[in-house]
Amino acid sequence: MLQVEDVDIMGKWRAIAAATGPADRAAAEDGVRRAYRDAGLTAPERIVWAGSPLEAVVLLRTLGDEPGLSVRDRVRTRPWADERRRVHDELGPGGWTELWSATGARLWDTTRALADRIRAGILERLAEGIPGDEEAALQEALRELETELRQILLDAVLGQHDAAWLAAFDGRSDRLAPLADIAAAAGWWWPYEKTAVICERPVELHRDEAGRLDSGSGPALLFPDGFALHAWRGMPVPAAFLDELTSLDPARIRDEENAELRRVMLEFYGYDRYLAESGARPVHRDETGVLWRIPMTGDEDVAMVEVVNSTPEPDGSHKTYWLRVPPRTATAKEGVAWTFGLEEGEYEPLRQT
Repeated sequence: MLQVEDVDIMGKWRAIAAATGPADRAAAEDGVRRAYRDAGLTAPERIVWAGSPLEAVVLLRTLGDEPGLSVRDRVRTRPWADERRRVHDELGPGGWTELWSATGARLWDTTRALADRIRAGILERLAEGIPGDEEAALQEALRELETELRQILLDAVLGQHDAAWLAAFDGRSDRLAPLADIAAAAGWWWPYEKTAVICERPVELHRDEAGRLDSGSGPALLFPDGFALHAWRGMPVPAAFLDELTSLDPARIRDEENAELRRVMLEFYGYDRYLAESGARPVHRDETGVLWRIPMTGDEDVAMVEVVNSTPEPDGSHKTYWLRVPPRTATAKEGVAWTFGLEEGEYEPLRQT
């Protein structure tokens, strides 16, 4: 059962994971030095700040061997593994599962997805600079870049995006306190023998109700150096694509060759508006509603059922809803039944609302 203190902890770490704005550099640097000291290491000779994970990766590629070997295993991996083992032994398998379910599991999916998207964005940006026109040479250069970046990214400690597992140990581990303090103060960071590189946090973060990156008016994630990710309900989209969303019309939507981008256009424009303005005609009508189908070149049709709420609004009007249903839906009743997890013959509501 989730206790009051666990609720407070999750509120704290949810805020850390989503924090934007300037890092607390003094607190982050102090945490780095303590993490090195607790690992039995000499503090790094210098601490360098980067405006984003992308800038940090570019910097580390230029520095070569100068920072020395990565010490991530000693400052992050070993302490975490030791503390996880200790708490697991202390609570037992069932207690550990309950703790994780009440804390880290609640942040795991969203923080992991965000970190994966940042990694992918770094690769995409650096791949843009690969010269050449020959496809085979480009693919080979891309593979080499992926190999190089994989190691650099494996050396990263995720700072605020380690919030999921740090939440599970909040108040239970002094040994992980330096890592928690860094996460509360800054973004990703890279620990090496001679140099530590720490990133600023984003200046903007926009997500939908499911926790996915989402913005129809600009970057969904933006760092102070300009590194940005654009997305609509979790799907990556080009920056220029967002600029034309406000000027869409049915013809532009029909002409879009990329099926995924066309679906984004439809969602942004509104299925009901598209149907009304594209001259679409209903394919079936019954007592439950009206079935509409939008043919999509190179993609499955979009099927929608138009239903009217039988309960009137305060002003006496009846609100219309649009239900997205499977493309092969044959009747309006079949579509409405599907939204309830039923077959058409099983759907016999006593009173429609």
